[in-house]
Amino acid sequence: MNVIEKALATISAHDMAHIDAPVLLMVSGGSDSTALAYIAKELRDADKIGPLTMLHVNHRLRGADADADEDFVRHLAEVLGIPFVAKRIDVASIAQEEHGNIEAVARRERYKVANDALADVCRMREAPISQGRMFVAHTADDRIENFYMRSIVGTGPGGFRSMLYLNGQVARPLLDVSRQDLRDYVIERIERELPVVRDEHEMLWREDATNEHTDRFRAYVRHEIVPRALERNPRLVDTLTRTMNLIGDEDDMLDKMATDLFDQHVMWLEPAEQGCVLSPWLAAEALPLQRRVAIKVLERFLGADERIDTATVEAVLAAFHDGKPVGGYVANVQGNLAVSANKQGVRIEPMASFRIRRKK
Repeated sequence: MNVIEKALATISAHDMAHIDAPVLLMVSGGSDSTALAYIAKELRDADKIGPLTMLHVNHRLRGADADADEDFVRHLAEVLGIPFVAKRIDVASIAQEEHGNIEAVARRERYKVANDALADVCRMREAPISQGRMFVAHTADDRIENFYMRSIVGTGPGGFRSMLYLNGQVARPLLDVSRQDLRDYVIERIERELPVVRDEHEMLWREDATNEHTDRFRAYVRHEIVPRALERNPRLVDTLTRTMNLIGDEDDMLDKMATDLFDQHVMWLEPAEQGCVLSPWLAAEALPLQRRVAIKVLERFLGADERIDTATVEAVLAAFHDGKPVGGYVANVQGNLAVSANKQGVRIEPMASFRIRRKK
């Protein structure tokens, strides 16, 4: 299959888009997202996906180069006849104020902008917001890099699926396509006499020089680890993609089981901000499922994007022992949450609520 056929197969297999549902293309100007724009345009012209809008977020991290990226993407949208939205965010200032990681802040702010832009597009087109999709240009290479990165820093079993094809409204239609295949596709457009855009250096996409800096974790994995793995197995992309999809299938099954247990064993207090109680009967379930339920509860408190510490999950599970809650157990965990237990179950709540309750 060529890249258009692969992308369409992925979109169909994972129910990523419908003919009337708006699609927001997140385009940085790099080779992957530039290819995404061209592919999406071909699919839209073939009535395979819904109306397109292109979004570029300028993080203002690379000075004139960042502005040139924005100009390139604006021109790309004009050539393809796709409505264009550009947003500028001073990521460095936000990260400095929050004492946060620049890459993490950039990702969070980028998706905030994307969510707002998608909502605006859906309203303009009188489409349900829930049906709108953000197409991002993650490739099989990105997924493999994530796999090795997580192997190094640690993750749960489900983390080795690396990326979801569809995560809420975020869709990854290129997840089964390699970066090289996308670059070849962009170059082949010239031979097919299809429109292409070049930057001021006559390049078909923009290059971010920081992607070559191996002091950055992803760049280190991309340039040092993956090439060596490819030497051992030239079909690494296909092999690891298949492996990650098998892991994903089992992860989906376990997640479904954990969701059922969550509904059975988690009782939220009124108001819900006051916390919840885990039923004593949760202790009788298999430990991996207990762990997943605990993570789901903690995500409700801390946010789905927050990395949940292993120590926090283990602190929740430690409130159960020998198939029942441990009376008198108390722990202060991530997010300043209190975990306490008695024969009625395990209670998780903000520490302030715990202290007020204990004073009564």
